[in-house]
Amino acid sequence: MLPRLWDPFDDMDQLMRRNLPALNDDFNRKGFVPAVDVYETNEAVVIETLLPGVNPEQVEVSVEKGVLTIEGESQREHEIDEKNYYRKEVRGGSFFRQVSLPVAVKEDDVSAEFTDGVLKITCPKAEEKKKNKVSVKVIKK
Repeated sequence: MLPRLWDPFDDMDQLMRRNLPALNDDFNRKGFVPAVDVYETNEAVVIETLLPGVNPEQVEVSVEKGVLTIEGESQREHEIDEKNYYRKEVRGGSFFRQVSLPVAVKEDDVSAEFTDGVLKITCPKAEEKKKNKVSVKVIKK
């Protein structure tokens, strides 16, 4: 029999299950945090996230005070009894992610499109405010 290869993620998962069972149960039932890519073009800040199997109608995107919020729900149609899994890493349930935008954007003009499981959000940049220079008058007494 071959020795078991060390998997640090498996060890961390077991540690979390032993020490935080209530938190673990809530997380497994309630959802996940999607990873995002954020990049900037000359005209916009673009955020992309992979949401395979998610119905686009179950996704909400909003921007308020420079913070982008993505939330929704992924519903798994078929769940096999938990005890039959060797490993269960694919998460279903609700998801929530907030990202602080690196520059000011036109919040009313943000758009989102969903193609082949990829959510792409485009946030047009707001015009830069010009710095107002003030001359300092020196008064001698």
